[in-house]
Amino acid sequence: MSQSPVVSSTRPYMVRAMYDWCVDNQLTPFIVVAVDASVRVPMEFVRDGEIVLNVSMGATSSLVLGNDYIDFKARFGGVARDISVPMGRVSAIYARENGQGMTFPIEAAAAKLDTPSPAQPVSPAPVLSGVQIKPTASKSKQGQADDKALAEPKPASGSARPALTRIK
Repeated sequence: MSQSPVVSSTRPYMVRAMYDWCVDNQLTPFIVVAVDASVRVPMEFVRDGEIVLNVSMGATSSLVLGNDYIDFKARFGGVARDISVPMGRVSAIYARENGQGMTFPIEAAAAKLDTPSPAQPVSPAPVLSGVQIKPTASKSKQGQADDKALAEPKPASGSARPALTRIK
C-alpha cells in the first residue's frame, strides 16, 4: 500500500495572496493573531488573547511572509520591536478600508511546526468574509501605539469601526 504524500498548508499561500491583493488595490493589510507562547509580539497590546497588526509596507520593515512564520520589524509606542508570528496563529487577514479578507482556523500545535506528522489531517478551507461595522466607544490614548504597526482601524466615516466577524 502506498501512503499519500504530506501536503503543506494552504494558509501561507492564501495570506500572501490576500496581502498582494491589498497592496495591488492600495488597501492596508491587517492580520489578526491568536497569541500564545509561540508568538513574539508586544504583550502590552494584546487584548482578549488576540492582537491585530498592520502589515503594510509603511508600517513594517523587513517583512517576510514565509511558509512557517511572518517576521517583521515595527514600532510600537515609538519603540522598534521584532515581531514573529507562526503562520498557524494567524486567524485572519483583511483590508482595513473595506473589511474584505479571509479567516482561518487556529492550529492547536502551531508551536510544533518543525515536527510534522506523516498523517496530518487537512485543515478546513479558509473562509472569505467581510467585516461587520459596529459602533465603538472612544478609547483613551494612553497605552495605545503611536505608530501604524498596531491596528486601531479608523472608520472611513461616522463613528463606527470595522470589526472582524468569524464565520464557522
